[in-house]
Amino acid sequence: MSLTTVPAPRAPFQEIAPPLSADQAAAEAARCLFCYDAPCIAACPTEIDIPRFIQRIATGDTVGAATTILSANILGGSCARVCPVEVLCEGSCVEKTLTKRPVTIGKLQRFATDYVLARNIDVLHAGAATGKSVGIIGAGPAGLGAAAELRKSGHAVTVYDERKWGGGLNTYAMAEYKQTAALALAEVEQVARLGAEFKQGVRVGRDVTLDDLLAKHALLFIGVGLGATSKLGVPGDAQARDALDWIEELKVAPEKVARLDGKRAVIVGGGNTAIDAVTQARRLGADATLVYRRGEAQMSAYRYEIDLARSMGCTLLFERAPVRVEAGALIVKGPLGEEKLAADLVIAAIGQQKRVEFLRGLPGVQVDEKGRLVVDAQTHRTHNPRLFAGGDCVNGGKEAVNAVAHGKKAARAMHAQLSADGVHSKNAQESK
Repeated sequence: MSLTTVPAPRAPFQEIAPPLSADQAAAEAARCLFCYDAPCIAACPTEIDIPRFIQRIATGDTVGAATTILSANILGGSCARVCPVEVLCEGSCVEKTLTKRPVTIGKLQRFATDYVLARNIDVLHAGAATGKSVGIIGAGPAGLGAAAELRKSGHAVTVYDERKWGGGLNTYAMAEYKQTAALALAEVEQVARLGAEFKQGVRVGRDVTLDDLLAKHALLFIGVGLGATSKLGVPGDAQARDALDWIEELKVAPEKVARLDGKRAVIVGGGNTAIDAVTQARRLGADATLVYRRGEAQMSAYRYEIDLARSMGCTLLFERAPVRVEAGALIVKGPLGEEKLAADLVIAAIGQQKRVEFLRGLPGVQVDEKGRLVVDAQTHRTHNPRLFAGGDCVNGGKEAVNAVAHGKKAARAMHAQLSADGVHSKNAQESK
């Protein structure tokens, strides 16, 4: 089965942001000032040379633009859609200061990456084989970022992932109207065509031991992300759906998802996943309400996400904490005491649990008081010199672009370590 054999999205799940046409992309690219000391590059965790790729679009070199993007961020297509560009590259654009209208960097990045993905044009190539092998645990953004960088350096790479498909949250948990599962899997296939081997449906500790992997590979990269969504912790919370599980159903089995016309959906949480859930429920026809225990200013969701939910007709209620889940209702405690919110569907989106048990089972590593794996900030090496790590299991949960950046940084450090090991081994042989 092809990695991209997933159902085509139907209307409630289709992407809401339209792509740029070639003429629109050329016109938008012409607005760029091509700053020498570009603040947009500094704002991008993966340090894409943004003026360079935009200049290539402006001159009609779309493949060249994609090469610039994907050389820095193998998930450039996904990040063009799901990155918070308003607070990263576009938020730093000089045109935002001069004209109050930044260059739409995200849309231009999507234009270039979509061009090569749609045509299966491979712009990256593996380096000469080094004879060294690295194992990667987790096929999410961090693992894919590390795998691509390691293959460019010529190292053999095997990715072990417990799910049916690779891509991590990009495949299973990003609202489909932002990014389709098929796109995420097309990016996985890019990495596979670079020569990385993927072993899907393999759980470390169940199907293969860590000792097995350490015996097979010179180094390991840990990119396992986070675990299941936390429970509401109130009576009846077993009746509430896990937001990530619910969104996953919409993405990988949309034909099984019933519309919610006339139904009432209540989503509990204040982050971007909560926004994804409430807006997706609204697109399915529900009377969709988000409840959050604190004020709007304390929400971790980005402002543009909150505005999107409101623009779609979602109701947002603040200073209300869940008390219990009943049949057909969620009881919350607010400023005026207890309230009963009618709910045919209650969805919990209050954050994911850390994979503390797995992380603490890794030999020679340290896990901090928040359940995050401790790594060197520059190399992403753990306290075990053979184990590197990145992504949500290290930062506690950030953007896909941050995870890719971690994977790249770790891969470069692993390459340096493997290269040094090779030199030391060669010198030892020559001294005999």
